[in-house]
Amino acid sequence: MPKYMLIGSYTADGAKGVLKEGGSGRRDAARAAIESAGGTMDSFYFGFGTDDYYVTVDFPDHASMAAAALTVGSSGTSRARSVVLLTPEDIDAAANKKVEFRPPGA
Repeated sequence: MPKYMLIGSYTADGAKGVLKEGGSGRRDAARAAIESAGGTMDSFYFGFGTDDYYVTVDFPDHASMAAAALTVGSSGTSRARSVVLLTPEDIDAAANKKVEFRPPGA
């Protein structure tokens, strides 16, 4: 199953919601949303600074991940980016693929 890291920040309204329901309430709501789209949550952490949360998830495919991201993003309560995570074995397979490439100006 593809693995992703979701990194995001709350809008003012989103932060008000976290203050109202608490961190564990937000984690549980995120888990429910992820599971409803066919995924599973590996971890959920809050941070402070530029980003407010870091979530690792598994989804059966990119379309399921995109569905969850579109639904959350359309709420207007947070801004998130999704990072596809690769295993060392994925990189081994990539390193063994031959790619034809000519750099600019070469």
